[in-house]
Amino acid sequence: MTKKLTLITSLLCLLLFTGINKTSAQTSTSGANYISTAVSFLTITPNSRAGAMGDAGVATSPDVNSMHWNPAKFAMIDGNYGVSASYTPWLRDLVDDMSISYLTGYYRLDKNQVIGASLRYFSLGEIAFLERAEDIPVAQNPNEWAFDIAYSRRLSDEFSGGIAFRYIRSDLTQSQYVAGVETQAGNAFAADVSIYYQHEFRRNRRDMVWSWGLNVSNIGSKISYTNDDEKEFIPTNLKLGTALKMELDRYNSLTIAADMNKLLVPTPNSGSLNEDDNGGVIVGSETSDKSVVSGIFSSFSDAPGGMSEEFKEIAWSLGLEYWYQEQFALRGGYYYEHEDKGNRKYFTAGLGVKLNMFDLDFSYLIPTTQNNPLKNTLRFSLTANLDKIIK
Repeated sequence: MTKKLTLITSLLCLLLFTGINKTSAQTSTSGANYISTAVSFLTITPNSRAGAMGDAGVATSPDVNSMHWNPAKFAMIDGNYGVSASYTPWLRDLVDDMSISYLTGYYRLDKNQVIGASLRYFSLGEIAFLERAEDIPVAQNPNEWAFDIAYSRRLSDEFSGGIAFRYIRSDLTQSQYVAGVETQAGNAFAADVSIYYQHEFRRNRRDMVWSWGLNVSNIGSKISYTNDDEKEFIPTNLKLGTALKMELDRYNSLTIAADMNKLLVPTPNSGSLNEDDNGGVIVGSETSDKSVVSGIFSSFSDAPGGMSEEFKEIAWSLGLEYWYQEQFALRGGYYYEHEDKGNRKYFTAGLGVKLNMFDLDFSYLIPTTQNNPLKNTLRFSLTANLDKIIK
């Protein structure tokens, strides 16, 4: 059913929940300096396993969903082929028809080489657009999607590398006129570069696996929604993490994982902060004139608050995963983002069950603050073990 939303409401939805920021400034009375990018749906956790572990996944054991977290893990995966589908109703406490769908799979070429692919689709539901209050609303279905392909190679028994290529399409306005300006769908190309290391050893007569991973994702072109020269950065991101899997006994195992994330895009208003008429701090976003490469390198030193603010731009994830007989899993985690950089703080929990030929995973998000739009976020994943199916 068509929502009775005005164009202003729909644009607010895009600004707040998809990260598209076409304005030149943000106002904060607390000194907050948020980093906003286009197509921020690329940074949303698509699968249930990592979603239940506080969004930690760059160094956890390889699985079918490694494409999003670290394509280099594919080379270390057990099996020759697999496919997984995930579904997330998004902001379901606010609207009932926004969702994220994710389909991914891999195929082993030989002992050392694996290729993978994925398709991510973000639907913003049905929105009624109008230019003026007296106009007849036009129902549209804004959406964004990305298609990836990846190549992963084992470089040694314990080390692998991967590279992924991505096509991104963002159609937020369905070619409507916004404030008298003709809009269009945005298109961009990007790449991921990743490495993964895992080391098996025994300690106190127990098998253990220590691993670490690094993924620099979404290194690519800027994106534009109009015919002018103004373009927005896409969310180039540095993800670094480690994990330790411990065998508790012959039936039980526990994994502890920790990730850090930092956006490699310029911090808004890298020169100075200004005050508005009400005493609030205005933080600008005049950064579109920088190149992608310049933006990546300057992102480590351009925060107005110096290194203390640079450290605030790092988001942290901590996750736990318990397995019983490699058949039943309990997961939990915590995600932390500084209040001046978005203030996303939440706990996560989830379950996993391995059936004969399928794996079922579920996750649930529990925010630490009330009236959080992310509360009650559910994720569902179904993985088909094609090796077992074919056999």
